[in-house]
Amino acid sequence: MLVLVLVLGGSITSTLFAGTARGAHLISESGGAAGIPGVAGPAGAPGIAGAAGAVGIQGVPGIPGAPGILDYSDFYALQGTDNGPIAPGSPVAFPRTASSNNVITAQSPTTFMLPTIGTYLVQFQVGTTSPGQLGLTVGGNYQASTQVGTAGAGGTLQIVGISLVTTTIANTTLSVSVPSAAGSNTITIPAGTGGQYPYSAHLTITRIQ
Repeated sequence: MLVLVLVLGGSITSTLFAGTARGAHLISESGGAAGIPGVAGPAGAPGIAGAAGAVGIQGVPGIPGAPGILDYSDFYALQGTDNGPIAPGSPVAFPRTASSNNVITAQSPTTFMLPTIGTYLVQFQVGTTSPGQLGLTVGGNYQASTQVGTAGAGGTLQIVGISLVTTTIANTTLSVSVPSAAGSNTITIPAGTGGQYPYSAHLTITRIQ
């Protein structure tokens, strides 16, 4: 009996040992459970700065003394409301302000102030139903070089002028006038041109230098 127990005991021990070893081998082959990630290490030192890029192409220089918009005003009139017939030697009224930076101002509905010595771009547009001429009066003197007009009649015609005016005295006055020379016609300004509202005449003054 003792011999039998020893034999059986050895057999059982051998079987259990073999099973345990194989289980460990199977766990090893399957990789086992993942371990907990370790703590991140400190950041590395900054790398060496790269070389500087090539110098860009130099821009084209501006034109010295090029004109720009320094001051501006746009005055206007509602025709037939703000102006009647304008006789030779008389100015056109532009009593309303459309847009301005408040440097070039109206001294009266017909007279406008150029406060700064410089060069001004002056443009005007006036409608008429009669032949006639208009030009600029600067500092009280009519400038024949600025004179424009229309010879036709029938319907509404536009008298459009554009000139450069250079002043040499501060606070020079400017007006748009019918010339007073012999043979000048009275300008007849209509109230409207077929629409519901009266149309506008404009005087735009811009200082460019």
